[in-house]
Amino acid sequence: MKGQRGGFALGLIVGLLAGLAIALAVALYITKAPVPFIDKVPQRTAEQDSAEVERNKRWDPNAPLAGKQPPLPAAAASAPTAAPSAPPTAARTPASAPAAQGGSTRDPAAILAGQSTDRAAEAFVYFVQTGAFTRTEDAEQERARLAMLGFTAKVSEREQAGKTMYRVRTGPYGTRDDAEAVQGRLQAANIDARLVRAEKP
Repeated sequence: MKGQRGGFALGLIVGLLAGLAIALAVALYITKAPVPFIDKVPQRTAEQDSAEVERNKRWDPNAPLAGKQPPLPAAAASAPTAAPSAPPTAARTPASAPAAQGGSTRDPAAILAGQSTDRAAEAFVYFVQTGAFTRTEDAEQERARLAMLGFTAKVSEREQAGKTMYRVRTGPYGTRDDAEAVQGRLQAANIDARLVRAEKP
């Protein structure tokens, strides 16, 4: 009797559990409710799907490289870009001040070079030589011819190749221009004239 009671109780429990399982399955099928521990993903609506599609259309894969910048408002994005302002007027440098005041703008190095050239030119004098003779009589005759033309000349001696030469020259002249002017006048009178430069004594 005890074995029959135990088998009956066990069969009753198994039958109840089976009935509950069947009833639960039918209820889930009818209501389509998520099954605990199995269907954990919530059902998506049509609105959520359309919103996801729009986000995918506007997605920019390069956005992270550009940095996190907030999107511009619609009014700011449509507004035209302002033209860049003109650069401020550069302050006048000290080098430009003399030019504005009428002063000299020459480079100091150029000024010094010009002064050096002037000093070098001042270290020489110029003569116009019309001949060099081996006899003093010929030199004196040449000097007399120049005197007749209105030029003052002098006869000077110089040793050259073991011989004494007598040179007939006019001058000295302080500048090359003055000497070249006299040379031109002598050449116009058919006199062979040569420009000679010598150091100041």
